[in-house]
Amino acid sequence: MKKLILLVLFCVGLVTVGVGQTAEEFYRAGQYAQALSAYEQDLKNYPNNPYLYYNIGNCYFKMGSKGLAVANYYRAFKIYPRDNDIRHNLSLALASGGETLVPTGVPVALHKAFFVFSLAELKGLVCLLGWTLCLLAGVLLLTRKTGKLSLACAVLFLLCAGWFYVRHTWETQPLAVVASPVAEVRSGPGTNFPVSASVQQGHLVELADQKDNWQQVIVKSQGLKGWIENSALERI
Repeated sequence: MKKLILLVLFCVGLVTVGVGQTAEEFYRAGQYAQALSAYEQDLKNYPNNPYLYYNIGNCYFKMGSKGLAVANYYRAFKIYPRDNDIRHNLSLALASGGETLVPTGVPVALHKAFFVFSLAELKGLVCLLGWTLCLLAGVLLLTRKTGKLSLACAVLFLLCAGWFYVRHTWETQPLAVVASPVAEVRSGPGTNFPVSASVQQGHLVELADQKDNWQQVIVKSQGLKGWIENSALERI
């Protein structure tokens, strides 16, 4: 009887230890599926935390799901684009699928400068400059002073507004990543249409149209346009 009680207590203790483990502990122990589940649970409470997306991406990458890793790294990058670890892992995951984060011909330093602020931070900067410009314009009308300062502020405001517009256009484009090992690109929305190409997991695609369970996509890196089943894609 005593042995049975001890066995029950031992099993309860194991369950308690397992429940008490954090996502980081699961990850360090190589238990990536358990870590992923814990990170995704945390994400429900903190949906805008870039490091949760980053850690989820790490779990998927370790588990061999490079497409889902790219999707989550990309989500983290959108929220906190100047983080070097997020940028590095996103570049690495994209490279494994034949993609690049920095477009061909664009200097890396310029790309980093373009993404030094998040879209929300850039919006705040534009609003701040707008209010400052209005204040300076009011002072200029009343005192006939601050003319050069107002002009400089106006130029800076226009530059940042243009920057924000380009970034907003980039961030709102409908993107997805190929999540299945290989996605067949067909000439039409259905299996009765011929396969024109195949795309490996991890490739970014731009979403153009949708019909039933099929998505029309543009694969810019390969100059392709066709239809892929929704189940093979993960929207970003």
